[in-house]
Order: sequence, then structure tokens, then C-alpha cells
Amino acid sequence: MSRISPNMVTTGNELPGYRIVRPMGIVRGITVRSRSVIGNLGAALQTLVGGNISIYTELCEKAREEAFELMLQHAGQHGANAVVAMRYDANDVAEGVTEVLAYGTAVLVEPQG
Repeated sequence: MSRISPNMVTTGNELPGYRIVRPMGIVRGITVRSRSVIGNLGAALQTLVGGNISIYTELCEKAREEAFELMLQHAGQHGANAVVAMRYDANDVAEGVTEVLAYGTAVLVEPQG
């Protein structure tokens, strides 16, 4: 299993400078996060002032980062060295509990030359 570099991931269907040799299948990384009571209290206070609710922003960023890393691991398990057509999705699965999914197509690429 190899570690895929984040710069070998694209939301496009092609990776500039590389040729797709073989598609390796759909890969995903999923994490489910809950907001803590203290986090909700802090966020409620931030909403009184308006603007960015940094507590939730940090929670969302950490969840996306974790899902992304899990997707990279899954792609590596498939023998891929890149991921194309990468996307994020998020859904509430319960009150205060959110699922974050990173997914894409694992591919084997080689430099164009």
C-alpha cells in the first residue's frame, strides 16, 4: 500500500501532466462527527455577534480532512497513485451528528512524456 500525495488528487476527470493508465475503482473516506455540548454553547455565543462561527468551521474542516485522508488510504489499498473526480458530501445522520464523505475514482497514472 502506497501513500498518495494530496497533489495527486483532482476534482477534474484528468490530472494535468499525467496519463491515466488504469482506473482502479471508486474509493471513499467517511467520518461521522458530533458537536459537543460545549461546542454548541460556544457557537451559540458566536451567533449573537454574527459572522463566521469558527467553532463549527474548525469542526467541518477537521471532518473533511479526516475523510480526505481516509479516501487517500483507501486509494492506496487499491494500488492507485492518484484520485480523479474527487468530491465531498455531508449529511446529518442524527441531531447534532454529521457524516462527511470524500470520494472519487482511484487511478493509476504515469507522467505524459
